[in-house]
Amino acid sequence: MIKKISLLALVALSLSACSDDFVTQNDPNAVNATDFFKTENDVLQAVNGVYQSLRSSNNIGENSGLYTDERSDDAGRNDNQSNAGEPFQFNDFSILPSNTYLKSHWLALYQTVARANQVISNIDKVTYTTAANRDIYNAEAKFLRALIYFHLVRKWGDVPLVTQQLNTTTDVKNSTFREKKEKVYDQIVADLKEAVNSNLPNHQPASDKGRVSKAAANALLGQVYLTMATTLDQANRGANLGNAKTYLLAAYNMKAFTSLKDIPYADVFDVAKKTTNPEIIFQIVSRQGDPSYSSSIAANNQAKGETTNSLKPNNGVGGNVKADLVKEYESTDLRKDFSIKYANDATVKDWYITKFRDVSSTAGANGFGGNDWPLIRYADVILMLSEVSLYLGEEANAIMYLNQVRERAKLPTYEVSKLDPTYSQKYPTLKLAILHERRVELAFEHHRWFDLLRFFTADELVNYMKSKAQSDYGTAKVSNFGTKDYYFPIPFDEYKLDPVKMYQNKGY
Repeated sequence: MIKKISLLALVALSLSACSDDFVTQNDPNAVNATDFFKTENDVLQAVNGVYQSLRSSNNIGENSGLYTDERSDDAGRNDNQSNAGEPFQFNDFSILPSNTYLKSHWLALYQTVARANQVISNIDKVTYTTAANRDIYNAEAKFLRALIYFHLVRKWGDVPLVTQQLNTTTDVKNSTFREKKEKVYDQIVADLKEAVNSNLPNHQPASDKGRVSKAAANALLGQVYLTMATTLDQANRGANLGNAKTYLLAAYNMKAFTSLKDIPYADVFDVAKKTTNPEIIFQIVSRQGDPSYSSSIAANNQAKGETTNSLKPNNGVGGNVKADLVKEYESTDLRKDFSIKYANDATVKDWYITKFRDVSSTAGANGFGGNDWPLIRYADVILMLSEVSLYLGEEANAIMYLNQVRERAKLPTYEVSKLDPTYSQKYPTLKLAILHERRVELAFEHHRWFDLLRFFTADELVNYMKSKAQSDYGTAKVSNFGTKDYYFPIPFDEYKLDPVKMYQNKGY
C-alpha cells in the first residue's frame, strides 16, 4: 500500500470499476489504468464505476445523512456512546479532526473524483463506434466530478483540486494542497458547462434512469451559481444570480409535466412509479430484492414496533427526527403524515422517518428495497427559482414559484398564509417562508444543511441555531454551535501530510 496518501484514494495507479480500493499499487488482480482503456466499452465501464461510487453511505448515497441532515436541525441521534461517540459529534457540533467517519467521507468523495479523472484522462485513447458516445461519456464524468467537488467545497471550503489522473507519488504530493474555494467553483462551473453543452438528452429514458441528463446539468449549474451568489464575494452577486436564473429556468422548461400539483407527493417516492415519475431529474438507482444493489433506507429508518416502511423488523429508534422539525409542519400539510410518524413502542417513543417505504414481498423481511435516491427533483428547482427571484427583486415570481409547491401540499397560497398570525410570526419574511418550504418539502433528502449555509452568513447561522430550544433538539447540544461549524475540520491525516498547504479550518 502507498502510505500517507489518505488524500486520496486519488492515486488510482490501478483501475477496477467495481473495486473500493484505489490506493493499491501492486495488486496482481488489478489492471493498470494505462492498459485498461482499449475499447469504447472500457470507457463505458469506467463511467459506470464513477456512478457506482456514489452509492456508498460514506459518499452521497441514501445513507449519507450523517454528513448533511445530522449536521442540521432536522435529524440526529441521542446516543452519544455507540461507535466511540463519533457519529454523535456531527449533530452535537463537537466534531474532531480525528473523527474516522469524517475521514471516510473525505476519502469516498475523492475516490469518485479519482474515478472521474481516470475517464477524462483516458477518454481519447480509444476509437468510438458511435462518435457521439465520446461526448456523452465525457459529459457524464465532468458532471459527476463537478457534483462531488460541489459537496467538497461546501463542506470544507478550500480543498485540493485535482483534474487529472495521478500516476505517481510525486503527482500526489504535488496535488496535496488546498486550492481556494473560488478556484474550485470555477472548475465546477467549467465542468458543468461542458455537460450543459453536450449531446446528453434532456431527460434519460426509463432504461437509463440514474444517468446524467441535460436537465440535471442545468439544474446543478443553477444551484452552483445560486450558492456562489450567496456565499462568495458579493462583488459578483448580481452576475451569479442572473446565471442561476438562466440555468434553473432551462432545467424548469425541460420538465415533462404541466404542473407540479398533477404529481401526488407520495408518487415521487413510490418504488412502483420511480421509472416513470417525471419529477425526478437525477437519482441513484436501486434494484428491489438485490442484496448488492438494493436500497436499505426504508428498513434503516423504521422504528421498533412499526411496519410503515419495511417488512424487516427493526429494534432501534429508526431515523430520528428533531422535534424542531416536527413543529415546522403546518397543521394541514399532507407532507407531514407521509414523511414522519410517532413510534409508540414501549421502549421507543419518538418520531421517525417514513418518507422512504418499500413493504413489497420482493424487498421482503431482509429489507432489500427498491427506493431510488433522489439527488435532484423539480420541487427543488422550483423553490430555487423562488429564491433567485426574491434576490433579484422579482417578488411576484418568487411567490408564484413558492405557491406551486404549496398548492401540491394542499396548503393556502403564500398571500393567504401570511395573513395567518401563526404563519406570519414564524416566517415574517418571504425569504424565511421559502426556507420553511424547502425544509418540509425536501426533508431528509440531504438538502437542509446546504440550505442553511446558503440562506445565512456564518454569524447569522450561529444566531439562528442558538435560537433553537434545547428541548426540541435532544441530547446533542445546540449551544455548541459556533462559526467554526460553518465548515468541517480537515481530517487530521490529511492535515498532517503538509500542515502548511493542508492548513486546518479555523476553530479546529
